[in-house]
Amino acid sequence: MTRGRARISAGPATVLLIASLAACGGSSEKASDSGSGESSGSSAGSEPAGEGELQGAADLGTCRSDAHPAPTPYGDNFPQDWPFPSDAVVYHAEDRGADGTIVTAVSSLPFSQVLKFMNTDVVAAGFDRDSGETEEHDAEAEWEGNGYHGRWAIKESADCPGDTTIQVLAGHE
Repeated sequence: MTRGRARISAGPATVLLIASLAACGGSSEKASDSGSGESSGSSAGSEPAGEGELQGAADLGTCRSDAHPAPTPYGDNFPQDWPFPSDAVVYHAEDRGADGTIVTAVSSLPFSQVLKFMNTDVVAAGFDRDSGETEEHDAEAEWEGNGYHGRWAIKESADCPGDTTIQVLAGHE
């Protein structure tokens, strides 16, 4: 895979998505993503994104015990073979056209186990991590593979002790 090819269009929504994810400080090379919300195709939440969140994506307050699966597939811009931890519930998917698709899930696995999954199982499925950073309670990474590229972020849930939110932004390469 060459790194010089076109990326998800740099429209205003993408710039805001990437900028909000970049707000997460840190120096480690590991990565993550977070999220929560409602069913597929629903519009973004009204609250501004915090550290590690994708701007305007699903509400991150959904607990694993309350999450209801979003309809599948998640859209043409999202890889059907993207792996999530086995206990994760994808509860929100939003197709943003040329800006890609944002999918939000929640897992009852601790942050450290979700981070390991993202850095091993996701990579083993052909979605290579380009760059990223990890902090104590959240992580994020740029990725590409299998004809797609994007960003993922994970975060310990502030509302649901023991849960970890996962957000993935994807688009075609």
